[in-house]
Amino acid sequence: MIKVLFICHGNICRSTMAQYVMQDLVTRHGLADHFYIDSAATSMEEIGNPVHRGTRAKLKEVGIPCGDHRAVQMQRSDYDKYDYIIGMDNWNRRNMMRILGKDPEGKVSLLLDYTDHPRDIADPWYTGNFDATYNDVKEGCEALLAHIGETKGGRL
Repeated sequence: MIKVLFICHGNICRSTMAQYVMQDLVTRHGLADHFYIDSAATSMEEIGNPVHRGTRAKLKEVGIPCGDHRAVQMQRSDYDKYDYIIGMDNWNRRNMMRILGKDPEGKVSLLLDYTDHPRDIADPWYTGNFDATYNDVKEGCEALLAHIGETKGGRL
């Protein structure tokens, strides 16, 4: 089982979008039984809140099921539970490391690190642009799945 945890600041926009986009990808590739995918926040601001209406609307528009995830905060113990702990921007990475303390196994990365053009994914909470965020998340999730496939030597 490959365990992936997506992280953003509040766990209502980008990380939940990545969670559901990645789940849709692995399902469409017949790999759902090989993955456990979840998301969390670095902050406590949105704990308990549902997926943001803009994220929910964008996922519906592109035909990706959106579940009833509620925002939770990342915990230090998540390091031992997950194979990949993936943030959306460098600010997330700094806060992830503040929570985790260290990354001896190299599990922490940013989603777009797996693409040909690593960069931050803008937070639609501030930009209002859920289309741009979705495009970046989709690109990153596709690249992450390809990376995992290569890393596992096609044994998924």
